[in-house]
Amino acid sequence: MIPFEGFTESIVKQAASSSQRRIRILIAKPGLDGHDRGAKVIARALRDAGFEVVYTGLHQTPEMIINAAIQEDVHVVGVSILSGAHNALMPEIINGVRAAGLSDALFLLGGIIPEEDVDGLRKAGTHMIFTPGASLQEIIDYIKEHAPSRS
Repeated sequence: MIPFEGFTESIVKQAASSSQRRIRILIAKPGLDGHDRGAKVIARALRDAGFEVVYTGLHQTPEMIINAAIQEDVHVVGVSILSGAHNALMPEIINGVRAAGLSDALFLLGGIIPEEDVDGLRKAGTHMIFTPGASLQEIIDYIKEHAPSRS
């Protein structure tokens, strides 16, 4: 469960007012994983913090996620995986998005990710992994600090 600690109306207003550029974020749910509450909470918090958020919905293929990232010209690709398929899906998504031309996109992963998988996911191009217990403010701050700048 994703905690709501630290997620107050004032934090949302502060994040929204301090954002000078409009960061576009794709939140994706690949594979057969049908648990989307966390992804929806994250998408809503990011939108409330002033980001432009595109949520793909459930059961997306890597190709669908890649196409959405390109069509929406996103700065950030956030992937939520609870099924255990992160070692296969995340590199495919990252490589596909980069090959299609979004070489500067920030790649975030959320879900149940075993510690022994973290190094491989980072080597594949995942910039940050948020596991259960990460605060919404932590995610917002990370994106604001690390999302690429584009005109």
